Amino acid sequence: MKKNMLLLSFFMIISNLNSQESETPKTQPSKFLSNFYYSVNFGGIFYPFSNDNLIEGYETETFSKNYFSGKLGFGYKIKENLALQFGVIRPASWFKYDNVNNIGYFRSVWINAWYLSLKKNINITKKLSFFGEVGAANVTRSGFSIDEKVIYDDAHFGNLLYGFGFNYQLNDRWKLALNGTFFPKSDKNNQPSISQASVGFEYHIQKIPEELALEYENDERYFFPKNILQVSYGTSKVGFGTNQFFGMSLKVGNFESFGIPIFWVGDVKAENSFSITYQRLAFRTQKLFSLDWGVSITAFNTEATDTNVFAFSIFPTMRFYLMRRDGFDMYTNYSLIGPTYLTKSNIDNLETGPKITYQDTMGLGVFFGEKRAYNAELRIMHYSNGNIFTKNSGVAIPIQFTIGKTF
Repeated sequence: MKKNMLLLSFFMIISNLNSQESETPKTQPSKFLSNFYYSVNFGGIFYPFSNDNLIEGYETETFSKNYFSGKLGFGYKIKENLALQFGVIRPASWFKYDNVNNIGYFRSVWINAWYLSLKKNINITKKLSFFGEVGAANVTRSGFSIDEKVIYDDAHFGNLLYGFGFNYQLNDRWKLALNGTFFPKSDKNNQPSISQASVGFEYHIQKIPEELALEYENDERYFFPKNILQVSYGTSKVGFGTNQFFGMSLKVGNFESFGIPIFWVGDVKAENSFSITYQRLAFRTQKLFSLDWGVSITAFNTEATDTNVFAFSIFPTMRFYLMRRDGFDMYTNYSLIGPTYLTKSNIDNLETGPKITYQDTMGLGVFFGEKRAYNAELRIMHYSNGNIFTKNSGVAIPIQFTIGKTF
């Protein structure tokens, strides 16, 4: 719980991004934001699970391995070439023991690691740098049972993380990244080593000249709402296909996991949901990107047992503008790890973990009307503890239909 509260505090700081003075243009990042960056990386993950990890008397001849994985995180530059990083590493889908003991048992083992690390860059040329990374990780593994007998046990433990790689600077904001990340094996926890090779990018928020910041602030060609108040409703009657597609778990023809692995689903399914959301602008660029902080209250009842649950959340939101036309502005938004309090812990007789958890949302919307006074949006939502704990069934909220007012 202490670890969870530490992570909660960290993201409460990040989400309170409007701490800059009111007279400072929103096109100029605060001191905190000017040292802040986020990183997105995808690649292969390797962990040599084998029959040696199972209890005596259980084995299989074949394994299903999905190597595709992600490394997502945030960074804060302590100095120009020294940064504190926080993020998560996980595969897109789980390692599977096929047909255990040749009697039809197919069982998965999932692994997840949240990390806190220091990253040191060493410049090779003006644009190319080498970096080393070292830190601590919260590793969570969920094993499996057969006929109520534990064959591979759950585990939750701290571990060392280390890595190295290269950054190539495209400009002041964008860096390409080539990463190698490693976790040593833990004999105590019956856990093999984990290694990942990935490629991706870093986006650094930078201060700009004051004259340019004021020019962007006063540029009336591009609309950015200062405040948004939204009301949303969702129903499971529309299905969970969108959630499953973006969680790469949609079944299409012979494909068992069709889609794009950029979101999550959840074992608990909401039947009806209702949300009230307020968002406030923290930072924006001239045209394409904004960062908001927000608060929300969501009420939902579940499909399986008609359980009523309330969720109280604070969160950061990244908004990317896709199209600007005379009558509307279209955007997509993405919010991760919004600290949330759920009024129930275990839901639908599933172990969803502690009441303190996280909210994730993803949406597509438009601002329209005179002075872009109105808003419409489609969004999906997810609640889970991010596999920080072994018990993390997760909650899936299907598409919500949202209307809003800007001011």
